[in-house]
Amino acid sequence: MPLPDPVPLYGPEYKRDPYPLYARMREAGPIHRVLFPSGVTAWLVTGHAAAQRTLADSRLGKNHELGNDRWRARASIMPEPQHSQLQVHLLHQDAPKHTAMRRLITDAFAPRRVEALRPRFQEMADALVDAMPTEGPDGIDLVRCFAARFPFQVLAEVIGLPPHLAARFRREWGKVVAPVGPTDPGRPAYEALLRGLQDYIAEVVADRREHPGDGLLSRLVTARDEGELSPEELDSMIFQLLVAGQEPVTNQITTALVALTRHPEALERLRAEPALMPRAVEELLRLDGAFELTTWRFLAEDAELHGTRVPAGDSVIVSLCAANRDPERFPDPDVLDLDRAQGPHLAFGHGTHFCPGAALARVELQVALGTLIARLPGLRLAVPDDELEWIPAVLGRGTAALPVAFDTSGTPDTSGTSDTSDTVDAPTTTPSCPRDLKWPRT
Repeated sequence: MPLPDPVPLYGPEYKRDPYPLYARMREAGPIHRVLFPSGVTAWLVTGHAAAQRTLADSRLGKNHELGNDRWRARASIMPEPQHSQLQVHLLHQDAPKHTAMRRLITDAFAPRRVEALRPRFQEMADALVDAMPTEGPDGIDLVRCFAARFPFQVLAEVIGLPPHLAARFRREWGKVVAPVGPTDPGRPAYEALLRGLQDYIAEVVADRREHPGDGLLSRLVTARDEGELSPEELDSMIFQLLVAGQEPVTNQITTALVALTRHPEALERLRAEPALMPRAVEELLRLDGAFELTTWRFLAEDAELHGTRVPAGDSVIVSLCAANRDPERFPDPDVLDLDRAQGPHLAFGHGTHFCPGAALARVELQVALGTLIARLPGLRLAVPDDELEWIPAVLGRGTAALPVAFDTSGTPDTSGTSDTSDTVDAPTTTPSCPRDLKWPRT
């Protein structure tokens, strides 16, 4: 059956389960013209081998200035001056600027450093579980009670965001990366969020300049003051850290837990064999990653890409999720297999733009999933699977809420947690999760 051209990549059914469409696209060829809800068209790469080659292709640049007028007319969603002030971060830079900017953050996310922080992350996770309500006819929303909180607490610890500023961060500021076009009725609210986030970033910069520490935020402010970064680059890097540094992990917690509730035998095996968690996290990342699609790439001149002529300035996007379920790379790719002989998946990308926070995300996911599985016996969805609301994000996957139930009789198993009272300070007080949570039935 031939695919339409361009292929629409939006709608509730697509967001709930895009994999049948991706399978058809892979079978038809490695690259396809696609359409996003804002009217933006792009060239989408699907297969694993083609995705790797595309992500490593030096002809493709990330800087938005490479985009042509057709792309700009639809995709430049963020208004000026904010676009120029907040969109010059790592995701939109090419070498040598990308290399220099990336060097400023790599130490903060180095595997050895984040592994040393694992006991602290464990305390944070345990505190959030301790604060969860244990009763209610509709269960609890694991996004509000855990998944939206834990990654931000971890991020604040890693980048040196002081508690008084962390307490003022609003999660809805992350919505400024969602497409809201100039004629959309929600545009005024979108621009208000954008201005609020800018004001917050300015406050963070001023605070770290007045009260410098040894955290990443302070180092970035110092780099700006010493001429290594422009004011726009500093603000953009903080913007990227605050938005991209937490929301994908929130979403990955939800996709992983949905996958495990669909495979209760795997969930129970992880409860019985917690040492499997690192390998399980890799398989869960492969099976349903939070980074569904990459951000834009552009050719500086017309060129052939996987046998198709792509005009200069047209956007090229890679489907990491489609690549990670390519049967030519992963046998039985739609199966959650905790014993899979894991090859390199592409959940964190590939090449020079490989996610710099990958090591941190892996430790976060191991701690988060290990804690929830160990301490919430009988963990299961509190609503039918098909009633879950998947976020309508263009590039990411995750559920807006995750209503779950668990067994509350007896004492929860804490064997998956760590006793770290001798090595780190007690975590800050965590407010209890609201009990009066309801989910609409559709």
